[in-house]
Amino acid sequence: VQLQASGGGLVQAGGSLRLSCAASGRTFSSYDVGWFRQVPGKVRDFVAGINRSGTSYAVSVKGRFTISRDNAKNTVYLQMNSLKPEDTAVYYCAARLGPGEYRYWGQGTLVTVSS
Repeated sequence: VQLQASGGGLVQAGGSLRLSCAASGRTFSSYDVGWFRQVPGKVRDFVAGINRSGTSYAVSVKGRFTISRDNAKNTVYLQMNSLKPEDTAVYYCAARLGPGEYRYWGQGTLVTVSS
């Protein structure tokens, strides 16, 4: 599966953005999908995930971010509200078939939150 992340940009603190992760392939609905983010010089952190069992979130974004998917469009979204400067990062979407490492990665989209 190939992933294409989009939707990043510059937003003021308190604002919102919606990221999209579009996938190729007819079986995308079978994949677990996660959003991760990375600040230069730091490790890539888990942000949110969605699978057949439901959704999960990092503590730092819970209540502000919402992950969802539209299987008809082969797309997973990350709605980000009440953005903070510390949310600034490159955001990546990733997919996997079942438990284990995320094997498929998109190219990343930059989110910048100004104070």
